[in-house]
Amino acid sequence: MSSDRAPLRLGSIAPDFKASTTKGEFQFHDYIKDSWVILFSHPADFTPVCTTELGAVANLQKEFDRRGVKVIGLSANDLDSHAEWIKDINDINKVDVQFPIIADADRKVSTLYDMLDYQDITNLDSKGIPFTVRSVFIIDPKKIIRLTLTYPASTGRNFDEILRVVDSLQLGDKNRITTPANWKDGDKVIVHPSVTNEEAEKLFPGFETVRPYLRFATQPTK
Repeated sequence: MSSDRAPLRLGSIAPDFKASTTKGEFQFHDYIKDSWVILFSHPADFTPVCTTELGAVANLQKEFDRRGVKVIGLSANDLDSHAEWIKDINDINKVDVQFPIIADADRKVSTLYDMLDYQDITNLDSKGIPFTVRSVFIIDPKKIIRLTLTYPASTGRNFDEILRVVDSLQLGDKNRITTPANWKDGDKVIVHPSVTNEEAEKLFPGFETVRPYLRFATQPTK
């Protein structure tokens, strides 16, 4: 199942699509409106790593809501399978999955977003069609892709890291800053290179110059 579309890059407009989900049918762009979005795929329902991942996402639902982020899952299974699997996710992880999970048995959305596993020849369904890998897309309110991550099927994702990136992106969009390695919410930030020292004095009083190209400042208010 190959796609003739240009590959999705950071800065690409997230492709629109119509899908059936555990929360009803939606047109992707209409559903997300002007929200931030995390679209993430998992290889298959009733699989061990995926069960822990969706539980982790459900456990962080309030954190996503606080940041104005809509979370949408996807796998190459039908709605009946999703509905039964959610019962397991809720029971095992002691959560209540409320975010929609896309039913993508025909791989249309997976192909559109290049989520299919072409590396692991064992990651196939009964018809020999590849399942999805663990892909993540962070999409901003302008429908622009701001982050892409792809994990192997064997490795569960760190959703605290994904929240950290959302914090960095939202803070950077509001202020003229970037964030350093291992930054966490509340840590010092880096003054954007485009900001002159004169501007920095007004925007970030008391900023610290380590090198002309590296200036630290207290994190601005969100």
